[in-house]
Order: sequence, then C-alpha cells, then structure tokens
Amino acid sequence: MSIKSKVFAVAATMTMVGGVSAVGLLPADASTGSCGSACLSVFSQEFGSSFVFDVLRQGEKVGQPIILFRASNSDPAEDFTILDQGTVADYYTAGLVSEALDKNYGGDEGYEVEYSPYGVDSGLCIGVGSTAGDGSPVALEPCGASSKTVWVVDSYDSAGPTYYPWINGSDTNFSNPFVLHYPSNGYPTDVLRPQLNTYSLQEYRNTTPSSVYNNENWDGLAPATPTPPA
Repeated sequence: MSIKSKVFAVAATMTMVGGVSAVGLLPADASTGSCGSACLSVFSQEFGSSFVFDVLRQGEKVGQPIILFRASNSDPAEDFTILDQGTVADYYTAGLVSEALDKNYGGDEGYEVEYSPYGVDSGLCIGVGSTAGDGSPVALEPCGASSKTVWVVDSYDSAGPTYYPWINGSDTNFSNPFVLHYPSNGYPTDVLRPQLNTYSLQEYRNTTPSSVYNNENWDGLAPATPTPPA
C-alpha cells in the first residue's frame, strides 16, 4: 500500500470517529492559468512573495533541484499542488514516520508538495533523497514513496500568522529539527541558482520570544491550531 493509501485509510477512520484537524491553505500568487486556484505558491520570509518555489529549468525528473525564482503567472515550473494527508499522528499510525516525530509533532499537519506544471500531476514531490541532515539537497522525489517527501508545519516555532518552519518527515534530530532552508550565502537571482536544502532549526539570539531565521520560515501552509512539541 502506498503512503497515500495508508494515510488516507487512517484519515478516513479518524474522520468517522471524530474528524481530522483542519488546515489553512493560503491563496496562490504565482501559478499558471491552467493550474489556477488548485495551485499554491510558497515563499520565504527572507525574500517575500517576489520569489517562489520553482523547479530548475522545468525538469520533470527525480533529483531535479528546487530553487526560488521570480514569481510569474506564466512559468509552469512554479505550479505546485498540496497533498494534505492528515496529522503526523496519522502518518505514525500508518507506520510511515518515527515514534519520536509523532511524540514531538503528532498534532501538526503533514503534507506532500507535488510538482504540477499547468495543473497536471507529475507524481514527483519536493523532498530529500536520503534522511534529512545539514545541507541535504531538496529536489523532486517520487511522491508517496517514503517520509522523505513529507513536510511537517512546525506551528510551535511560528514567526507570525503565516510563516512557519517546515520539518522534513525523515527528521531524526528533535532538539534542533532539520527544516527547509535557503542557503544563507545565496540570492534567487544568482547565475548559479542556489538549491534549497535542509538544515537544523536556527533561531536569532537575544530576541523575545525567540525567532527562527528568516531563511527557514515559509509562507504557503498554515495549521489550524498550533501544537507545542512534547
């Protein structure tokens, strides 16, 4: 059974016994007309909505890098759809994520983000090719194959009403989880486009409350209710 089938089965059961948590999906800003409202743009707190998720050179293949690129309504490389398949607890019940991830983030939503040029599903999602760590490249990977394409919205470390760190589902570091990260020495218009990666959660010091680095905070998904880690 695929990751989708397993989690949907769990979600269906949860719905019958009381429902699953809701999720906020923010409006699309940079999708083609063919994708329209079905697609969603994702951007960082560092650069704002002028630069959004993009598949480098529109390459529809496993391992194709994910970058940030100037927002456009005519670029199919910026078309992504969101697969909301329940909470981390649902994934754990389906045997798809670790007990430790469930213990720390069980009430938070888990997602896959699928590349959907012109609104057509590619079967490829944003993820990592191996267990997330510092500097793990983020690229297109097969949807539904493992926790490596699952992203957890970290509501506890939110930087405001719409910006959240995204924890990779394969995470093994729960004191400083591995989150979606834009290289600190890069800029979206660099000739060699910086590739997104995962990196341990970083926070500015001497701030109250503490604040996650701008290049690790993302707009595009919002959980219904913040859930502190255990």
